[in-house]
Amino acid sequence: MPDIRKKSRGNPGGFNLGDRLLEVFTGSDALVSAAVVVLGFLVATLLIIVIGRNPGGMYQAILQVVTGFDLRRGTHNMRYVGEWLVSSIPLILCGFSMAFAARTGLFNIGAEGQYIAGITAAQLIALYFPPVPVLHWIAAVLGAIIAGAVWGGIVGFFKARYKVSEVVATIMMNYIAFYLHRLILLRIPGSNTFRTPDFPATATLSSPLLSALTNGSRLNYSLYLTLAAIVIFWIIMGKTRLGYSLRATGLNKDAAFYGGISVNASVTAAMAIAGAFAGLAGASVSLGVFSYGRILAAQDGYGFDGIAVALVGNSTAWGTALAGLLFGMLKSAQPLMQSRQIPKEITAIIMGLVVVFISLRAGVRIIIEWQMKEKARRVQEHAAAGTAAADGNEKGGNE
Repeated sequence: MPDIRKKSRGNPGGFNLGDRLLEVFTGSDALVSAAVVVLGFLVATLLIIVIGRNPGGMYQAILQVVTGFDLRRGTHNMRYVGEWLVSSIPLILCGFSMAFAARTGLFNIGAEGQYIAGITAAQLIALYFPPVPVLHWIAAVLGAIIAGAVWGGIVGFFKARYKVSEVVATIMMNYIAFYLHRLILLRIPGSNTFRTPDFPATATLSSPLLSALTNGSRLNYSLYLTLAAIVIFWIIMGKTRLGYSLRATGLNKDAAFYGGISVNASVTAAMAIAGAFAGLAGASVSLGVFSYGRILAAQDGYGFDGIAVALVGNSTAWGTALAGLLFGMLKSAQPLMQSRQIPKEITAIIMGLVVVFISLRAGVRIIIEWQMKEKARRVQEHAAAGTAAADGNEKGGNE
């Protein structure tokens, strides 16, 4: 049997170096994600040129966000770095909410509702729990995590027990969480249509050290909680029996069932853990960024942005964290771009293009696999024809 991956000089149907590079490239999710991000920035650069602006302003704004250096003025301010991390934290955590469910074969579009459940629980505990230093904010954070887990676990239970579509259920739960949030918090004495009374100082996640290191930014203890969440996601999904059960369920539910895995328990647990990550995101925003309780007039959108973050990060712990930093960087760069006469909508265009290109990945792979099969078939046909010709010449010589 000839090696169909070797290309001879006289065989136009064989595999060349370009084919091999393309196969290796498309076989790596990380390389594909990096490529679509670069492609998104290239398209944005062309759009900026088309509207008559200098694309260098966009990259200067991004550099200022991630390093604090302002090339126009020659100054440095770490506050920009701190605010970049503040913007990225809820995106990373809501990305984990989507990613964790996705690894179990579920589409958690309800991270927004789980995030709101976390905000509601965190703010109630912040306002009514005894103001004991350290213990107060720990109780508020744990309350948010539990609220998010319960909100996600409800959907997981209905999915496992009654085969209810998690997509439809989570969309409905988003609205239920939002209106319950307003109904509950508006009844707190001293609240108005957009805020509650101030939190006690013991309930907030503010960190004087992190704020001082970043020149007065809002960076807070939720940075440490997010780092812990990254490690927990990585350990659970890649290093534990629970993670194996969840991944097996996501790959093939029937095979997991016959392998002795409780599929119903895996689905419920996956949605509960996914909700816990989103609930933590709610606590990080409500207790880390604000000194009072917010009464949402509209959904913040972090849960929906988390879907894009998880897609770009390939639903892995470190990939989703990097994607969250990327999206947080783009959001933080918006006002700096406007100051350089670049429309802030450019960042939304970049994020949208990245998601579209990522979504096309599966289709591109199908096309590439088809091309590879066609080339392999031509190589085999060429080899068979050559063998037949050689056999004919050998018989003619014997005669």
